[in-house]
Amino acid sequence: MNNVTPELLIQICEAAIMVAGRPLTIVQLQKLFEETDMPESHEVRTALSAIQEKYQDNGIELREVASGFQFQARTALSPWLSKLWEERAPRYSRSFLETLALIAYRQPITRAEIEEIRGVTASSHHFKTLMEREWIRVIGHRDVPGKPALYGTTKDFLDHFNLKSLDQLPTLSELKDLACQEAKLQVQLELTNQDTETPTETISEPTLELETTTSNDN
Repeated sequence: MNNVTPELLIQICEAAIMVAGRPLTIVQLQKLFEETDMPESHEVRTALSAIQEKYQDNGIELREVASGFQFQARTALSPWLSKLWEERAPRYSRSFLETLALIAYRQPITRAEIEEIRGVTASSHHFKTLMEREWIRVIGHRDVPGKPALYGTTKDFLDHFNLKSLDQLPTLSELKDLACQEAKLQVQLELTNQDTETPTETISEPTLELETTTSNDN
């Protein structure tokens, strides 16, 4: 970094992540600089650590998710921030959340396998919605007659739920039952899907008050 001091590097990374409107990787941050001034990856990582320390007592924080680094509101503030979207927060049906949970936890999985586990026909509308939101994708085909599609989650799914990898999903043993899992997904969807224009069918089951994270780019 010939002309870029560590202090300037911190400012540039902080500003870039703040205005990007999406997570940024270390490589993407490096590409903000001319070749002669491009910082090493460890220098960017050091700058990011400094930014995280700077915001450690703030209402927002810098977090690393699957697609890179982003600023977001702290989880503890969700009870207050969620009121910003009370009138238009979408609510998702029990069957929608069951489908999403099964794909997340048992991927790769076919539609027939989901139907077998749930004991009912899977809704085409649910799969269409999940594909349109780019939370799931076809990752292959089962080697059986008919070659059914195998579904898995995407980086967008991880980003949306503030996860760096699938390893950060709660283990099934940590969940009392599927209803608890669905309730957590429901609350997260309501707090982080504010850009959804058309909600899916509503549910009447009460949801649990579980911790969620509201990202600053929604």
